[in-house]
Amino acid sequence: MPDPYAPKKSDKFTFGLWTVGNPGRDPFGDPVREPMAPTYIVKMLSQLGAYGVNLHDNDLVPFGASAAERDRIVREFKAALSDHGMKVPMATTNLFGHPVFKDGAFTANDPKVRAFAVQKTMRSIDLGMELGARIYVMWGGREGVEADACRDAREAIKRYRDCVNFLCDYVRDQKYDVRFALEAKPNEPRSDLYLPTTGHMLAFIETLDHPEMVGVNPEVAHEQMSGLNFHHGIAQAIDAGKLFHIDLNDQKPGRYDQDLRFGSESLKGMFFLVKLLEESGYDGPRHFDSHAYRTEDEAGVWAFAHGSMRTYNIFKDKARRFAADTEIQALLKEAGASNGDGLGAYSREKGKQLKDTTFDVDALARKGLAYEHLDQLVVDLLLGAR
Repeated sequence: MPDPYAPKKSDKFTFGLWTVGNPGRDPFGDPVREPMAPTYIVKMLSQLGAYGVNLHDNDLVPFGASAAERDRIVREFKAALSDHGMKVPMATTNLFGHPVFKDGAFTANDPKVRAFAVQKTMRSIDLGMELGARIYVMWGGREGVEADACRDAREAIKRYRDCVNFLCDYVRDQKYDVRFALEAKPNEPRSDLYLPTTGHMLAFIETLDHPEMVGVNPEVAHEQMSGLNFHHGIAQAIDAGKLFHIDLNDQKPGRYDQDLRFGSESLKGMFFLVKLLEESGYDGPRHFDSHAYRTEDEAGVWAFAHGSMRTYNIFKDKARRFAADTEIQALLKEAGASNGDGLGAYSREKGKQLKDTTFDVDALARKGLAYEHLDQLVVDLLLGAR
């Protein structure tokens, strides 16, 4: 019998080369898996039903590669994409791995480091465009501090803004069809990172020269590691028209960035996230920025990738069941969840009418909302008891 949750190309599931290609290295241990060639990753993900693969520049082209070597690698990678019907919807730049970025990239104190970071990003954008990417993600992995005395935080934000503005103008000058998506994280690998949440990024975008070109790429783990409700942040990004891309994984709150398999930890939270994405009409890639446990061999890596996609589709089906469940919908109706009656625009007459209205506050306060029962119905639904 066919698996109803099996991933399909039309689901638009994507993985980064750095995700399934993660060798299992961590700060306390050496790699446990052999490196995998990018062309091989493309082949295997395609066989699992993925839509595409995303990359940092150096995931594909090693740092310092010659122009000839770069062109050969890109040519072979493009052939693999074509052979296996895979896309590259998003590209990004590694501005955190090399020691030159130890004090940051766009916010570093040394202007030569900042200039090199922008140069590296320009070249990486060129690579992304050559591969067909239409979203370019910026994650400032080293844009932060351990010692606040090292720079004025206002100057750091100004430097960040200047670099993003420069890159927007570069894209416009090249007539590239691409949008930028900024990715937030509260800390790690720096003690504190600038623009630590999606909300910070949304406010920052409005200060740019071309805010229409720039949105956000929120990541589950980056919000949940600081105890925030991820799907609330996504709702705000959607409301602002700024959800350009999304990174899916899972995370135990208050821990280091774990990048766990999607849906492996936060069942209710990830269910409401999928429900929101599907019901909002979000049509971008569903990108998994996570990696297999360090306990796994290569077979475990592909089990991790397949499980990530399958879990998303299970939640997608549960969202349809939620919408069709008569008892759940009756409770929502009774609680006024879909009650769109608002105050409307202010007028002098309407303001006077509202001030003169008498409310039975005690009756409103006494009314039970049955949220306990509603929440249990959601649990029953997710656990397969209804």
